[in-house]
Amino acid sequence: MDFRKRDNVSVDCVIFGLDTDGLKILLRKRTLNMFSDDYPVVDDWIITGGRVFISKTLEASANRIFEDSTNFSVFNRTQFRTYGNPSRIKSDKDLLWVRSHGVKNQSMTIAYYFTQPIDCIDVDENEFKWFSVNALPELGFDHYEIIRDAHEDLKLKIMVEPIIFDLMPDKFTLNELQFAFESVLDIELDNRNFRKKVLKKTYIVPLNETKKGTAKKPSKLYVFSRDVYDKVSEKDFIINV
Repeated sequence: MDFRKRDNVSVDCVIFGLDTDGLKILLRKRTLNMFSDDYPVVDDWIITGGRVFISKTLEASANRIFEDSTNFSVFNRTQFRTYGNPSRIKSDKDLLWVRSHGVKNQSMTIAYYFTQPIDCIDVDENEFKWFSVNALPELGFDHYEIIRDAHEDLKLKIMVEPIIFDLMPDKFTLNELQFAFESVLDIELDNRNFRKKVLKKTYIVPLNETKKGTAKKPSKLYVFSRDVYDKVSEKDFIINV
């Protein structure tokens, strides 16, 4: 393997997760203190990313970054945009950061997002933290823009592709599925209408099981069948809202 890295090409990974509070983004802490009044103190957050090895494909690079960050090796990966504006690295903090790491100021990044259940991901809590997509902290570089674009692409894709199920546990209730759609789309759905539409989908398969451990009446559990979905001859909306 050639361990040289491309000095002006990077991969950035937006990692989405879903919990009972809604849609989350996994961010990495960025700190740098030169202990000099001539340099700003860097203390903010970034999405995880890295330079591309010359001998690695972009997809393999994204997978490596994701696995190194999450200790998880199932790659529900979507490439959604390339960012190549020569002035995208321009703030004093960002310029200091890239110079301290010996890379060029002008850099192109290929952006991916990953969709996984949060409980599958094991991160170093001293380095990473989950944030609500609607309550982001101060971010470095152009990562607000990248996260916004990733979220917009995810909103579009969950309507026509089964990506929403990547965020779900293997077994789920219809209420949990509705909550997932509402969290990603940032809207409220009519419960009765949602259930009516979902129950028509042959690839959302009911089980002879109910969700246990709740104070409310046990809810029926369902699974998403990839095999059935792949056999559907005409793909329609996963859920038309």
